[in-house]
Amino acid sequence: MTKRTKDTTGLSRRAVLKGAGAAAGLAAGSGAITGFPAVWSQEPKVLRYLGTAVNQSDDITKKVKADTGITIEYISATTDDVTKRVITQPNSFDVLDTEYFSLKKLVPSGNILAMDATKIKQFDNITPVFTKGQLPNGKVIGDQGTAPKKVMFVEGANSTKFASGVTQWVTLIPTVYNADTLGIRPDLIKRPIESWKELLNPEFKGKASILNIPSIGIMDAAMVVEASGLYKYPDKGNMTRAEIDMTMKVLTEAKKSGQFRAFWKDFNESVNLMSSGETVIQSMWSPAVTAVRTKGIACTFQPLKEGYRSWASGFCLSKSVTGRKAELAYEFVNWFLSGWAGAYLNRQGYYSAVLPTAKANMEPYEWAYWMEGKPAEKDIKAPDGSLLEKAGASRDGGSYDDRMGNVACWNAVMDENDYMVRKWNEFIAA
Repeated sequence: MTKRTKDTTGLSRRAVLKGAGAAAGLAAGSGAITGFPAVWSQEPKVLRYLGTAVNQSDDITKKVKADTGITIEYISATTDDVTKRVITQPNSFDVLDTEYFSLKKLVPSGNILAMDATKIKQFDNITPVFTKGQLPNGKVIGDQGTAPKKVMFVEGANSTKFASGVTQWVTLIPTVYNADTLGIRPDLIKRPIESWKELLNPEFKGKASILNIPSIGIMDAAMVVEASGLYKYPDKGNMTRAEIDMTMKVLTEAKKSGQFRAFWKDFNESVNLMSSGETVIQSMWSPAVTAVRTKGIACTFQPLKEGYRSWASGFCLSKSVTGRKAELAYEFVNWFLSGWAGAYLNRQGYYSAVLPTAKANMEPYEWAYWMEGKPAEKDIKAPDGSLLEKAGASRDGGSYDDRMGNVACWNAVMDENDYMVRKWNEFIAA
């Protein structure tokens, strides 16, 4: 992958400011905003961070504390419970880490604040996956579902409406994203797996699992339906009621036949299912595959011919965050994009939203393995130092361009979301 120049998104802070605000943007971006009252410097630098466990790490909290003096207090919840907390308890957190598909629920509530692009030092270097729906090399990727570019901007600082074009106000400052697929136990399956339809193959009866997060699970189910040749959706990410009924019927029949061992809701559940061998094929997230491998157990994040289901997450603020607390939040977000955290998450199989800073914090052989799909020149270690792959191994799915270039859809909130969630919950409870 070639080193990218300053403006990789085709957007810049000056572009979004349109005039007089540019000076303020330069001041914020350069760290020129100083002179807080002395009492502020004496107050503890603490941020309450609400999110799933995906980006939460003791290593990250220790590093940000060392670099900035900010203490991060994690509030961990499942994806659905994060959304519920934002709606019902907006004063209970400062920084929100959430997925882009959740924004269709969260932005209209008025309980989160968009972030000011002029205060984000690396805004110009955010990958165009978010702003334009394409790779840095210009390749346009699939956008069925809630692709980030559809919900990236709002009309103003306190707006509850998505903008049709670029503005200064960003719904989420992106942090990480990935192209997800199925995880498998190759040592137990012992044959090639090439299609999403294998999730419902009777060969794996009682050994398959799908995740119990409706907005994500429905997309995995749709990938299975299309791969099985049962139906071709005009837009998997925005189904009609009839399409939802058909999709859930396929899942329900599989459940009745005993296909599924479990329906997991969090990271640790998925790791335990695969580590124990209770499942051999399931919906999975890349760091969960990493976690299984660090136990010395074979686990593959399997590339599939129909492509990947993608997701992305980022930071915004609670509507209650103002003054000194807001400045701390921006300091934390800028630190997160400065490279150490991005490299840390890249080593778990994620992709950083700002690739140049992550690259600068990785060894060349690590970058070549994780991002360029090249055989590892040295042993590949997880963030905790445990062995992931021995020298000579190549990453599942190949390079960044190969994986992200094969995105078929994104996690989604549909127009018929309430109906879909009701049908999904009936399926789980049946």
